Amino acid sequence: MNTEQADPAELAALREAFAVADGGASALGWEAVHAFEKQHGVVLPEPYRTFVAEMTDGSYQGPPEYGMVGLAEGTEKQVLGKPFPLTQGWLWEEDDGPYDDPEAVMDQVGDHGSVVLGTDGCGMFWHLVVTGPHRGHIWHITDVGAMPFGAEFGYTTCASGFAAWVAHWAAGKEWFDAE
Repeated sequence: MNTEQADPAELAALREAFAVADGGASALGWEAVHAFEKQHGVVLPEPYRTFVAEMTDGSYQGPPEYGMVGLAEGTEKQVLGKPFPLTQGWLWEEDDGPYDDPEAVMDQVGDHGSVVLGTDGCGMFWHLVVTGPHRGHIWHITDVGAMPFGAEFGYTTCASGFAAWVAHWAAGKEWFDAE
């Protein structure tokens, strides 16, 4: 997964999934994306960066179930400059993990180093990690734990980013099917 340069094939697949040929009406444009990045002290990972600049800033059609929120809405409570604290899935409902203060880490999981992409309802949110070791990966964060997208499908890290997440949705696959 290359988070620094957009893959033309991934961008073409994103355009097809959202039926956007050349610049969607809700795309932010590069000037707005650069201003956002400067304000928050981060560089958004590709291909999400190009997606919001050139295609669309959010989508009612999905993913996830209740649509993808716009960049500003997905970052209004986030502290993007602080690294996302996890590098592996953690079900805190089942154990405290390897942490001295698990409550502090749980608080950081939801608001440090990630952009909220949207929700499937019932406290289930999808995040794109923008800082830290899992930069560019998608995580599913709920009230009981957090899991990187793709882990339940046996994907490697190259298939756990934004483009793979959208491709999974566009193919009509269930988020947690065992296939």
